[in-house]
Amino acid sequence: MSFQTGLSGLNSAARDLDVVGNNVANANVIGFKGSRAQFADVMASSLSGGGSGPVGIGTKVTSVAQDFTQGTITVTNNPLDVAISGNGFFRMEQNGAVSYSRNGQFQVDNAGYIVNGASYNLTGYTADISGVILPSQPAPLRVSTSDLAPTPTSQFEAVFNLDSRKPAITLPFNANDPSTYTNTTASTVYDSLGNPHVLELFFVRSATAGQWDLYGTVDNSATPNVAGLPAALNFSNTGLLTTTMPITGVTLPVTGGAASPLTVSFNFNGATQYGSDFGVTALSQNGFTSGKLAGFNIADDGIIRGRYTNGQTRNLGQVVLATFVNAQGLNPLGAGQYAETPGSGLPVTGTPGSGTLGSLKAAALEEGNVDLTQALVDLITAQRNYQANAQTIKTNDAVMQTLVNLR
Repeated sequence: MSFQTGLSGLNSAARDLDVVGNNVANANVIGFKGSRAQFADVMASSLSGGGSGPVGIGTKVTSVAQDFTQGTITVTNNPLDVAISGNGFFRMEQNGAVSYSRNGQFQVDNAGYIVNGASYNLTGYTADISGVILPSQPAPLRVSTSDLAPTPTSQFEAVFNLDSRKPAITLPFNANDPSTYTNTTASTVYDSLGNPHVLELFFVRSATAGQWDLYGTVDNSATPNVAGLPAALNFSNTGLLTTTMPITGVTLPVTGGAASPLTVSFNFNGATQYGSDFGVTALSQNGFTSGKLAGFNIADDGIIRGRYTNGQTRNLGQVVLATFVNAQGLNPLGAGQYAETPGSGLPVTGTPGSGTLGSLKAAALEEGNVDLTQALVDLITAQRNYQANAQTIKTNDAVMQTLVNLR
């Protein structure tokens, strides 16, 4: 029996060496979680119950437990490197099989899908063509390289001050004659095809106190060609705009095959008529031309935002994370992947930062959580345990040899 005890010790020590050696070998692997061998003594069973002083018959490895504590997060230059700060696993998929990982080294394949080095797809919530995230069953995330469709201008806003000291103008308006208007400002608007058009607004001081007439032209027309104008802008004796906003029913003629006319509402809330020089303090409109994908980034909440050449941004999808009641019950698959088991419980999936899930850090990676110094000390300890158990077998062999030599 003493040989069996020593042999069990050798086997357990060898298994311990395997575990510690694996930790050392993977110390620099991104997202790697170290393991430790857990041991228990072995006792001989008896039908008549335990004796007063039972002697064990060795040891055994009961399990190899993984340490899922947070690893150090380091910054990189790759926007597709993603680290999890806190609880959770990336939900990965390959050929319909779902797995989980802490390794956030991702790239885009030739089909536009976000994958890791082993060609596992990163999954999450997809977005529709308007950039609205659709929370449903997680699916492989794909970065669409399609052009962003143009949006025609439908709202135009401006904030300005008209100089109350200016004299009234009674001459017929002519866009090419500066003496027929008091001030002017211009902006770009877009039609349904994304073509830009120059919208120029002209302000004419009326003979009526506190009133200004608004004219408009499109694409440098010599005559007013904006239907719905002129419109009267009225101000109180304290210089505040009293005309109800917005001004609706204004249409702009456009050419080039786009939908025409272009209907735009004007909003000048905040405009004033003070005794100071004319000035425009804000000018905006909600249209834009088409754009090509120039890049994208991943936010802390997992939303992937595309940046386009027209200056717009749009949501392309959202990364999801999964957590388990018992992460120790996950089955390691290699390549940094884990599979759920009955022991781990079902995955709880959600967006980063929600519930107990951690947040994401883009352009960063989570290093392995192996303490190399501690691992080397553990390696020496495991070696000493192996040597000690070998000595037990050697001592038992010497005792057996003594018994054989008895006469």
